[in-house]
Amino acid sequence: MHVGAPGDDTARRRRFEALVADAYEPLQRYLLRRSDPATADDVLGDVLLVLWRRLDDVPPDAALAWAYGVARGCLANHRRSAVRQERVVLRLARERAPGEPEPDEALDEALRALPEADRELLRLWAWEQLAPREIALTLGVSANAVSIRLHRGKQRLRDLLQARKDGDDAGHPGVREGGGAQR
Repeated sequence: MHVGAPGDDTARRRRFEALVADAYEPLQRYLLRRSDPATADDVLGDVLLVLWRRLDDVPPDAALAWAYGVARGCLANHRRSAVRQERVVLRLARERAPGEPEPDEALDEALRALPEADRELLRLWAWEQLAPREIALTLGVSANAVSIRLHRGKQRLRDLLQARKDGDDAGHPGVREGGGAQR
């Protein structure tokens, strides 16, 4: 950390402000061409932090080029971090919590055959154990609509599971991906 006389801090701040004034928009465009807007904003914040911390390392005659190098490194770090986070999420998604029952293939298949809206509603009710009024708040609909949709969704799921059971008993699967019971 840079410690010095109060005049040194003022000069340092002015130098940083001048660097930001010259580099902000070019760096923003650079990052937007290489990532989505949210990532560009996050990375730009990281770049500015590095520029502040390493202001004494910024070459006066090539400040923008040096800042592009910092932006490139920060973007690479962000991408590596995103890959690591995705790997953790995938690993955790595959792991079961202690005491969690074995996956039920028939139930998973029947859930996949339901429309996404029904799946989400049933998951909130069964997995997250939310009451209809809490589901209504989560989904931004009325509690009455949730109760009706929940009743219908549970019935569709029952029908799909029964069709699968009937199909298995007859020697062929009774549920197809994305479309409900086969007829």
